[in-house]
Amino acid sequence: MTGTEDAIRPAPGANVAAVLHGVGDLRFEERPVPVPGPSEVLVEVRSVGICGSDVHYFEEGRIGDFVVRAPLVLGHESSGVVVGRGERAARHPLGQRVALEPGVPCGRCRECREGHYNLCADVVFFATPPVDGALTRYVCINEDFAYALPDEISDDAGALIEPLSVGLWACRKAGVTVGSRVAVAGAGPIGAVVAMAARAAGAAEVILSDVNPVRLERAVRLGATGTVDARTGSLASEAADSNAFVDCTGIQAAIADGIRAVRPAGVAVLVGMCASPEVPLPHAAIQTREIWVTGTFRYANTYPTAIALVASGTVDLDALVDAHFDLEESLDALQASRRDPALLKPVVRVTTA
Repeated sequence: MTGTEDAIRPAPGANVAAVLHGVGDLRFEERPVPVPGPSEVLVEVRSVGICGSDVHYFEEGRIGDFVVRAPLVLGHESSGVVVGRGERAARHPLGQRVALEPGVPCGRCRECREGHYNLCADVVFFATPPVDGALTRYVCINEDFAYALPDEISDDAGALIEPLSVGLWACRKAGVTVGSRVAVAGAGPIGAVVAMAARAAGAAEVILSDVNPVRLERAVRLGATGTVDARTGSLASEAADSNAFVDCTGIQAAIADGIRAVRPAGVAVLVGMCASPEVPLPHAAIQTREIWVTGTFRYANTYPTAIALVASGTVDLDALVDAHFDLEESLDALQASRRDPALLKPVVRVTTA
């Protein structure tokens, strides 16, 4: 651990990682314990949420232009405990539980200087090729992107601060406020956190659509005020005159249907990643209603708000968790949602307290 000011010494050979070598090829390897840089902390990982992006890399080896060309450690939704510090790192004491914001921007470019650090072209983001992620026992991260977790927040919920941040950012872009009526396409994990974030912002109605009736039933328990079975209904008719629409599917038909649900001068926010780089939009509806259409890419400055919402009990992230797996069961965790489409969030318990 040379180069650190102080540290809790990890056991030799203890840094096991779940490493993706190719499509469907996940291997467990021992790697050296990383040494934190001057402003970094060494974190022993506790919980890692399995995201749809992890599943895409595992099943397809890519997401759009991000291609797995070399062995990659998956996992970007994570929490843990600080066990080491670089010589200039002083924000967190040893033993502090933290949620990790997985993208560390350069801090120098125009986007960073203007506060849009989520759009930094040089961001180093966990589990985005070629950057390794958190399905391993130890990771290092800049101390400013490790956020202290109060005792009220579990390790699992700490890991899920990341997807909640996606929901918060989408709601901010959508202008969701007290009394809003919000239509959401997709009742998966991101649709669920969008609903949670919208209700926390004061939305009076949050209406989710999906083709999975089990997920729709669960959406109501998680905060949705209404649901639409997309096999037989549409947001355009059953959520008409919505202040905002948030797409969490990336499916052209769902996007078009949701945009048609938006009232004049409303907002449509595209969160779901599409299989194609270009998707047709209902131009006439957008033009004649002056609907604002925007995309989102991750989030910026959301972790403090997300942590406060969970700590206060306003948002219950533990309610998203369906199943737990040990690190050595990561292969099962990556396949869990395919085997049971009703699942929302499998969590890998890398270490326990």
